[in-house]
Amino acid sequence: MSIPTVPPALLKEWADAGRAIEMIDVRTPAEYRELHVAFARNVPLDRLDPAGIARSRAGRACDPLYVICQSGTRGRLACDRLLAAGCPDVVNVEGGTPACAAAGLPVVRGSKAVSLERQVRVAAGLVVVLGAVLGWLVHPAFVGLSAFVGAGLVVAGLTDTCGMGMLLARMPWNRAAEPAIPCSRR
Repeated sequence: MSIPTVPPALLKEWADAGRAIEMIDVRTPAEYRELHVAFARNVPLDRLDPAGIARSRAGRACDPLYVICQSGTRGRLACDRLLAAGCPDVVNVEGGTPACAAAGLPVVRGSKAVSLERQVRVAAGLVVVLGAVLGWLVHPAFVGLSAFVGAGLVVAGLTDTCGMGMLLARMPWNRAAEPAIPCSRR
C-alpha cells in the first residue's frame, strides 16, 4: 500500500489559513527538543501505540494524522504501523522537520542535541576501533567485532532500517514521557 505524503509548503499554506493540523513527531525526545514543528507532539517510534491511536480516532470525523521525523524514513515506518492498525488517514510529511523549518512552518528550537544518526556513527566507529585494537593486542578473534558492525551497517544501508539506531533510541538520554494522541481540532 502506498503511503500518502504532503509537502511542507502545503502544510504551511494550511497553517497560515488556520486549518487544524494534527501531527506527531516520531523522532527521539532529544531530537524533538532540539527542533520541532510547533504543533507537533512527540511520540517516539519505539513507543508508538498504533492500536491505541487508531482506537482514539475511531468513529470520529478526524482530519488526517500527519507523521513527521527527521527525513521521512521513520515517518514511513510509523505510517505503515498506523495503517496496519486500522488508522486510515495517515500522511507522511516529505523531507521531515528540516524541510518544514525551511518552508516557514512555525518551529520551536531548543538546546542542541546529538542526533540519532550521529550517535549511530559514533557507536559504530567506537566498536570497529575497539574490535581492531583488541584483535591486534589481545586475540585475532576480536576482529570479528569489527566485521559484525560492518555487516550491520551494510544491512542498514540495504534495508533502510538500523538495529543500532533502534537500540540507541531506547537509551535514557533519548527518552521522555509520551503524550496521549486524541483526535482534536484547534
